[in-house]
Amino acid sequence: MNHHDGVPARADGWKNPPFSGEVAEGKIWGRGTLDDKGGLWAMFQAADELAAEGYVPARDIYFMSDCNEETLGQGAKAVAAWLRSQGIGFEAVFDEGGDIVREPISGAKGTIAMVGVGEKSVVNLKFTAKSSGGHASTPEKNTPLVRLGKFMAYVDRHQVFDVDMPPAIAEMLKVIGRYMGAAGKLMGAADKLRKPLGKLMPVLGATTGALVSTTIAFTITGGGDAINVIPGEAWVKADMRCSHHQGRDASIAAITKVAAKFGIETEVLEADAESRLADHNGWAFGLVSEAVMKTVPGVDACAPYIMTGASDSRFLDPLSDQCIRFLPFTIDSEQLDSIHGVNEWVSVDTLVPAVDYYRYMYQHV
Repeated sequence: MNHHDGVPARADGWKNPPFSGEVAEGKIWGRGTLDDKGGLWAMFQAADELAAEGYVPARDIYFMSDCNEETLGQGAKAVAAWLRSQGIGFEAVFDEGGDIVREPISGAKGTIAMVGVGEKSVVNLKFTAKSSGGHASTPEKNTPLVRLGKFMAYVDRHQVFDVDMPPAIAEMLKVIGRYMGAAGKLMGAADKLRKPLGKLMPVLGATTGALVSTTIAFTITGGGDAINVIPGEAWVKADMRCSHHQGRDASIAAITKVAAKFGIETEVLEADAESRLADHNGWAFGLVSEAVMKTVPGVDACAPYIMTGASDSRFLDPLSDQCIRFLPFTIDSEQLDSIHGVNEWVSVDTLVPAVDYYRYMYQHV
């Protein structure tokens, strides 16, 4: 699986037009080169080469690509429904996801393939505060906007969701810790220190904190029609990404309880499918690791992790208990920031081993 849609792109700030596919400086420039047309091309190029050579796979291989992964994934959802209606399931699903990253954590002097074994479920919420309104010249205390502000400030300052370290993240820290010298000794014992390390990770930053807890981001707000009128109703919408240990329903209950303390109503706008975690000691993860180490130069190790973003494979989760999310591209922090940003590009040098990776996968499933 690799999707073929992309997000919009303004031309401002791009070294080359965002939809030109310009080849310059050893790079292919343009929106979607990394996310995810490059992976789609490598996947099909490998299949095309093997078919031309007369290769016949040992078992059935299905290819899937969606034109709306960046929105709601309705294409993948429809395909999954059709597959279920036909009684088709899979021993494994391989989608795009993590990449090969140099120094994945500051101080880790290694190049690590970050192989996704699951993803957090997405819930969109709306929080509404109401009042009788009134004239702005005689404001009451705790008007709707004030209550929403207090609520958002409270959530921003407090850990309102459960913190725990899944075994896959403990294994990730152990792998990365091998490349951190003395500082890596603590990470090397992550499986024995899951609780204390889990509590430490949110303190270290947003990225690490998102691996051990449900997160919520307030993104859209509204309410009020006139500058001199206290709104009778104000609202804010939020994007919540649910951890596997707390789950979707318990995460919704937790934030609803906090909102109620401020007299705010909670409405679930959309609750996405929940994915299971693939076994990072299982054969599918092992096959990906083997393929990476045999086809991609310069990789030191493969580590499991849990995606904080969403992929199409969440809809395939009911059809397979081994859904792996990985794209065999070696990227740096600049490229990572360019995804959905400006100057997105993929290195020509990383495309060849990506094709070799998919060839190996097709020949060894």
